[in-house]
Amino acid sequence: MTVWALGINHTTAPLDLRGRFAFALDQITPALSSLRSSLHAEPELTLVSTCNRTEIYGSGDSAQTAQVLQWLASSGGVSSQSLQSHTYTLEGSSAARHAFRVAAGLDSMVLGETQILGQLKDAVNAAEHAGALGSTLHQMFQRSFAVAKEVRSSTDIGTQSISMAAAAVRLSSQLFEDLSKIRILFVGAGEMIELAATHFAAKNPRQIVIANRTMERGQALIDRLAPAAATSNTALHTMHLGELPSRLHEFDAVISCTASTLPIIGLGAVERAIKARKRRPIFMVDLAVPRDIEPEVKALDDVYLYTVDDLAGVVQTAQATRQAAVAQAEVIVDAGVQDFLRWMQQRSEGTTNLIQQLNAQSDAWRAAEISRAKKLLAKGEDIDAVLEALSKGVAQKFLHPAYLGLGASEPSQRAAAQEAVQRLYLKPQEPGER
Repeated sequence: MTVWALGINHTTAPLDLRGRFAFALDQITPALSSLRSSLHAEPELTLVSTCNRTEIYGSGDSAQTAQVLQWLASSGGVSSQSLQSHTYTLEGSSAARHAFRVAAGLDSMVLGETQILGQLKDAVNAAEHAGALGSTLHQMFQRSFAVAKEVRSSTDIGTQSISMAAAAVRLSSQLFEDLSKIRILFVGAGEMIELAATHFAAKNPRQIVIANRTMERGQALIDRLAPAAATSNTALHTMHLGELPSRLHEFDAVISCTASTLPIIGLGAVERAIKARKRRPIFMVDLAVPRDIEPEVKALDDVYLYTVDDLAGVVQTAQATRQAAVAQAEVIVDAGVQDFLRWMQQRSEGTTNLIQQLNAQSDAWRAAEISRAKKLLAKGEDIDAVLEALSKGVAQKFLHPAYLGLGASEPSQRAAAQEAVQRLYLKPQEPGER
């Protein structure tokens, strides 16, 4: 029994490839059910999907990673051979350490970022809902969450961390001399857009507009931004996503991050917007994976388009000053990993010892029944009658503890025995059986 991980991330796969394997939160549970049904056994599994990574963690036979790779490749519409060159496969302590480092923000594009911890917790909850989260992965992730909390509370790993949102503000400042004079359109109303809008709102832009499919969610975000904008002259509005093509020219900056599987801002719409703006530049940031803005837009004159990968250089600029904090964090991670590995070892030893005891008990029962059968045969008893008695004797010895549990005087003990007997002895009823 071991833990393993298979995945792609921002260091191994380009943005467009990562986009093929992006799973929305509501897709994780059915995806795990599909993956488990494709395997010969149904191991413990957890699927983590963010802008920068798609990873599958498992507990059981690590040889199953070959089948997992095939399933993942199929889900993204690529061959397993082409995907394999972009994936990493980790096993045992390496897989556990990777999970702990991801939770602590040490494996992120933005060193020390906190958003990944919430995304991991969502992934674990989805795995539990799918019935795919067993005791081993539960222990690993819960311990990684505790380590992540310790890293953030006892080191400076998060100080001076430059988020994607802050990086976008920096880049826009290089294009626009005065951000208080620009109009900004935010496409989407999720956590990333709220973070970006909060950063830009601090610069007191002339106007902030939230475009979303659901007007209620857009208005809810505007309401949360209102207190920060109350002391400035920033105008706050919402609009329906369907208005975007006809109104795109109104905005100097466009920040997009939705869960759409296809681009929602096309080349043609941006070309028309640039023409209507009389060649005044547009600053665009696509924070979505898969992309929200068609990549061809980047080639247009007067358009400055940045993706999450383009922002990587900006968010790395302050990392050199945090190396001491990283070293402290790695020590905490290593201690947490070692504790988890000791737990796995103790659990494995306990299981092995129990199996040995069970085998010894069954051998003793079997030997006793064989000895009795030999004596009966020696007396000339009918061989069929002796075999019948032998089989009944062995069955009775194995069933006797179950009978004792089902006949226990305490209701709680009887209920526990009923559950155990149903799970260990009785075949699950197939659909249509009576």
